[in-house]
Amino acid sequence: MRILIVEDESQAAAILAMGLREQGYQPEIAGDGERALTLVQNNAYDLVILDVILPGRDGFSVCRELRHAGYDMPILMLTARDAVHDRVTGIDQGADDYIVKPFEYRELLARVRALLRRSDAPYREEIRVGDLRIDRLARKVERGGAAIDLSPKEYAFLEYMALRAGELVTRNDLSEHVWDEDYNAFTNLVEVYILRLRRKIDSGRALKLIRTRRGEGYVLSGDPRQ
Repeated sequence: MRILIVEDESQAAAILAMGLREQGYQPEIAGDGERALTLVQNNAYDLVILDVILPGRDGFSVCRELRHAGYDMPILMLTARDAVHDRVTGIDQGADDYIVKPFEYRELLARVRALLRRSDAPYREEIRVGDLRIDRLARKVERGGAAIDLSPKEYAFLEYMALRAGELVTRNDLSEHVWDEDYNAFTNLVEVYILRLRRKIDSGRALKLIRTRRGEGYVLSGDPRQ
């Protein structure tokens, strides 16, 4: 899932992005409000982490403009100010949650998960495709009852395809939802990760869940006819 971090402190933003990336999310960073608005207009994000204190346009203003423009992704606001007035202002401008700096990373991650669950209507804690089972809360995968060890990026690939089980998923779909803004479209990374997943998910099994539609993309399905 793609997350936009709007934070002008570059080191703090980089650390937060690294932590989210390790959890399988695809973070991107905007250093100010104007850049954030431009990125949202040109990309699809599942969640925005928005600092209140920004150069130029502050986080309250950015949040208000996003909501007025019709964007409904969850917004988690960050601030060093713990005043009730600031929290109320953030919620009034359209924020979904509010966390005060300095914060425990585990708490922020829990709030991110909660907001993503809330926005995924309805959120499915478990996805099954044939005999493949994905536990989204524990981020664990098994097939036929046997656990499968996946890297965060492999898990992100599989989860996205499982949410669209039975549908064609293009190379562009995968690159957009599984990578951040540093992704190089001229690499073969999508193919590399599909190959890794095939080895872990399908190797040695009669029914292959990951199918290639040559020139179009990929389908994850438990239906042998697809």
